[in-house]
Amino acid sequence: MASKLRMLRSKAAEASKFFSKHGCTYYKQTLEQNKKYIQDPPTIEKCQQLSNQLLYTRLASIPSRYDAFWKELDHLKQLVKTRQDLKTEDMGIAALFGLECFAWYCAGEIVGRGFTITGYYV
Repeated sequence: MASKLRMLRSKAAEASKFFSKHGCTYYKQTLEQNKKYIQDPPTIEKCQQLSNQLLYTRLASIPSRYDAFWKELDHLKQLVKTRQDLKTEDMGIAALFGLECFAWYCAGEIVGRGFTITGYYV
């Protein structure tokens, strides 16, 4: 156990050195590649305008997302009605998707508890 801990620490130290050496370069490269999205100068008014644009664009997309939800639900109802025609592959994919959802739920619970598996800190 102690050797694994030492190995983990050394790997973490290597990663830290790599990011401290190359992190600034990656940051600058990312900004350069995406400079068309950067508002210059970054004023409070411009940030507020962009925030409002995002909010109202998302609100405007609700009707289309609502319609898409009901189409998906109707498709799911149709699949349930004709479940005799489902292939084993389709059922396996659905089972794996359900398992993945449950795993993400469990991971979220663990993170929400402060990375403890057994329970909350009291």
